[in-house]
Amino acid sequence: MTTPITAVIDSSPELEVVTGVDTHADTHHVAVLSVTGARLGDLQVPATTEGYKQLLAFIRSFGSMRLVGIEGTSSYGAGLTRYLMAQAVEIREIVRPRRAQRRHGKSDPIDAYAAAAQTLAEPETLPLAKTGDGIIEQIRVLVGVRRSAIKARVAVIRQIKCMLITAPEAIRTRWEGLNERCLVESLAATRPGPATGSVTTATGHALRRLARRHQYLTVEITELEDDLRVLVGQAAPAMIARKGYGMIPTATLLVTAGANPERLRSEASFAALCGASPIPASSGKTNRYRLNRGGDRQANWALHQIALGRLSNDERTKNYAGRLRAQGKSKKDVLRCLKRAIAREAFHLIVHPEPVPATEDLRDLRHQRGATLVQAAMSIGAEPARLSELERGKRPNAELATAYRAWLTAA
Repeated sequence: MTTPITAVIDSSPELEVVTGVDTHADTHHVAVLSVTGARLGDLQVPATTEGYKQLLAFIRSFGSMRLVGIEGTSSYGAGLTRYLMAQAVEIREIVRPRRAQRRHGKSDPIDAYAAAAQTLAEPETLPLAKTGDGIIEQIRVLVGVRRSAIKARVAVIRQIKCMLITAPEAIRTRWEGLNERCLVESLAATRPGPATGSVTTATGHALRRLARRHQYLTVEITELEDDLRVLVGQAAPAMIARKGYGMIPTATLLVTAGANPERLRSEASFAALCGASPIPASSGKTNRYRLNRGGDRQANWALHQIALGRLSNDERTKNYAGRLRAQGKSKKDVLRCLKRAIAREAFHLIVHPEPVPATEDLRDLRHQRGATLVQAAMSIGAEPARLSELERGKRPNAELATAYRAWLTAA
């Protein structure tokens, strides 16, 4: 159901127009401005494919579209954004207005005209919308499900431990001293008897159900990680092959960049998006920067995990951190600098990926040389299990693959 146009100004087909859309779960409200800022009209349409067609026809009735600004391109406006992008419409993400900017009231037409005005005034500074399609969207939905499964599993084990604290003495003493894995396996295999029999049997039933829920979630997480490993390997082989980039941190950074990373104007904008850009915190004679607490915190977590991994096993990173500490920087400052450098590297790996060394023939080369995995690992200073994963393509590593091939092909 649509509302009537509140104001319409006669316009020629050659007129260029700018559009703003206020999105909701069931309806979207569109407002159209001329390039001079004159209000041409607004309309409410249903949030369906037919509504999207009606919205597009309404805009084109005023002239040619210069730009469309949509509020919530990754939430309520995701479907509209995908539809308009398929129609080759240029879209900008509208930044939600602050409460102080709404002193003149709030309604769907007011918000839609405000979005159109913002699009007209700031076409170069407004962020480009994500496409929300393709392999990156597949990764995004699977990462979200895995994250919720991880949280649910943590809640389950916490509930098991809390229940054991208040459980009857016989149950509490029976399961004391077991590690988490053994505790879950043992509880899942118990046969406590009828749950209606006593407090002891009811508690046993509750613990067994929680343990089996924990096992189910573990299987679900493992299956999700297997799917993500395939998708991430297809989407960013150069990134996953770089030292320190685990599968989940890589997937998180890919989701943050989106399926159209070219929308990011520079590596500095990507660092700001990840909350890794330095924030000046100087005063008087003190000249320093502090951690950025904004941006995508999941992407910031991914950079943090990569930084911690490299600090533990990468010599170049250790040397860099040592130089920073020698300059008097604190541990937080060192991590800030590392995350900024990793954000720069990640941006170029996403936008300008390097070719990945082939690994399919490494096992055949090793067999031709007559070497075992242990011998090869000892020769290049690696773990045999790591070389086995590399040969099977389970865990890419460009640096290790290059060193391994050099050793295999050496005279």
